[in-house]
Amino acid sequence: MKAQALWDTSTSSCGDENLGRAENGNAAAADQFNKRNHALNHIPTSKQLDDDGKTRRRGTVWTASAHVITAVIGSGVLSLAWSVAQMGWVVGPTVLLLFALVTYYTALLLTDCYRYPDPVSGKRNYTYMDAVQANLGPRQVFICGLIQYSNLLGTAIGYTITATISMVAIKRSDCFHADGDSAPCRESNFIYMVFFGIVQVILSQIPNFDRIWWLSIVAAIMSFSYSTIGLGLGLGKASEGDHSHGTLTGVEVGDHSLGFATRAQKIWDVCNALGNIAFAYSFSMILIEIQDTLKAPPAENKTMKRATLIGILTTTIFYMSVGCVGYAAFGDAAPGNLLTGFGFYNPYWLVDFANACIVVHLVGAYQVYTQPLFAFVEDSMSRKFPKSNFIHKELEMNLPLGGPLHINLFRLVWRTSFVTFTTLVSLMVPFFNDVLGLIGACAFWPLTVYFPVQMYIMQQSIQRWSSTWLALQTLNTVCFFVSLAAAVGSIAGILTDLKHYTPFKS
Repeated sequence: MKAQALWDTSTSSCGDENLGRAENGNAAAADQFNKRNHALNHIPTSKQLDDDGKTRRRGTVWTASAHVITAVIGSGVLSLAWSVAQMGWVVGPTVLLLFALVTYYTALLLTDCYRYPDPVSGKRNYTYMDAVQANLGPRQVFICGLIQYSNLLGTAIGYTITATISMVAIKRSDCFHADGDSAPCRESNFIYMVFFGIVQVILSQIPNFDRIWWLSIVAAIMSFSYSTIGLGLGLGKASEGDHSHGTLTGVEVGDHSLGFATRAQKIWDVCNALGNIAFAYSFSMILIEIQDTLKAPPAENKTMKRATLIGILTTTIFYMSVGCVGYAAFGDAAPGNLLTGFGFYNPYWLVDFANACIVVHLVGAYQVYTQPLFAFVEDSMSRKFPKSNFIHKELEMNLPLGGPLHINLFRLVWRTSFVTFTTLVSLMVPFFNDVLGLIGACAFWPLTVYFPVQMYIMQQSIQRWSSTWLALQTLNTVCFFVSLAAAVGSIAGILTDLKHYTPFKS
């Protein structure tokens, strides 16, 4: 329509000539006319453009802070009470704080990598992978992409499991309310997981990431809602004086037949808890994208550093509150998913609402995390097979109550296959804490620590074996072993769970 308006308002002889050619089938002439007329009538001023020729960015420290908080606070908050319970009142909150400090520090390093080679006036990097490409080269960007997209796949699986657990929790909550706490309210997760998969198959056909902005807004509102309800219910439960409020060292080690954890189980669960906390703090992979929304001056890295401080500080206060209050509420018996603990089935309607918020949140979050992966595969295939009708042709269907719906066969097959795969894997390993721990472990060291540290060293030309280089590499090494331990603990937990799990049953 914009092109048609330009053609209709043109009075130049050159324009008329080009228009006539266009009507005779000369598309190239029409395109040339369109561009010329647009340039003559819509010349942007310097105040409307940034230094890269794009429309001037308008983001501020407050919008960036909101993006950080929205990105960080998610379903990972539900596992924090269990994570603190594995380590106790001393180590648990300390580890939460240490993860916050490491995430904040490496985020500061990453903010200086938005521009290259100079962090203030250099060329912009629009994505995390662009920053890796500019600073570390093509080999490292391949590794980064492999890790990043594998993490997106894992997150899709984790979100499918979490949403299913919440749907089952609603059904069980209603059952307990109707039949009493002693009722055998057992539910298979199969039907709920299939239902979630069907919903994602439909939503996955949305072709572009920018068309799901409304899902992000709804998901953010739901995230704050269920987290706040969990905190409120935890405060109410913790105020009761007829149960343990936790211990200094966490879950006790003793005779397994008496209900205590074995020493090996304690070690694996502590490692798994590290992965769960790492998952809760993961946001570095989208930091560059957030920074790309900021206006200048002041310099984007300065604004982003302030936004990161506000975001991480707010998130940490919230995480410490939920984790510690949840541990005080349940003691060493803190559930893996805060809202599915038995003690929270009253008031059942509030628990149902909170779990419904989780489901709605994860319906949107699944798309937010998978759309970049969809786009990457489709763009790669489009470049590799430029003449394939299967990949490029769009079929149009007219909906009875809506406009035309454009369906691409490759998009339909590929995205449906992806959702089917994540659903099947989720059915095989529906273990909340272990899966979240594994995802967090696999993403924390490379994306939150390694690449930001290496890019900072390269950009700042830090000399090898200097005190700064040694300090950064020490941080890098320590975080690598933390991630390794978390991954091993999560895998051990999954293997243990598989021994007692029958697929398609509760």
